[in-house]
Amino acid sequence: MADSLVVCEVDESLKEKLKKFRFRKETNNAAILMKIDMQQQLVVLEEEYEDISLDDLRNELPERQPRFIVYSYRYSHADGRVSFPLCFIFSSPVGCKPEQQMMYAGSKNRLVQTAELTKVFETRNADDLTEEWLKAKLSFFR
Repeated sequence: MADSLVVCEVDESLKEKLKKFRFRKETNNAAILMKIDMQQQLVVLEEEYEDISLDDLRNELPERQPRFIVYSYRYSHADGRVSFPLCFIFSSPVGCKPEQQMMYAGSKNRLVQTAELTKVFETRNADDLTEEWLKAKLSFFR
């Protein structure tokens, strides 16, 4: 059974983009949206966004297809500090094709390792992607 799970490689140009994104100097919210090219079985860049809120990003997600998101978030703490956590979000909406869900789920860990991210979240409902949701998730990392 384990042999049938397809784990996709990460596109080389995407690896470079993720590395640069990790060390970006800008202080706004930004995102990298990724998808799996089913033919090539490769995780590829779909779109890059600068100065984008989670609300706007949510509107960019396909309704019935999974996506990987790396989100650089300007997080204002209660004590006045500002940090910029890099969050990995796996969006796998209800209603996706099972083979798509399997391919994305099987590829997630490799992508997280490649991007060297520790703040990893999942959602089955794109409506959950709000600033309040993200702050609640990030509160575990204080």
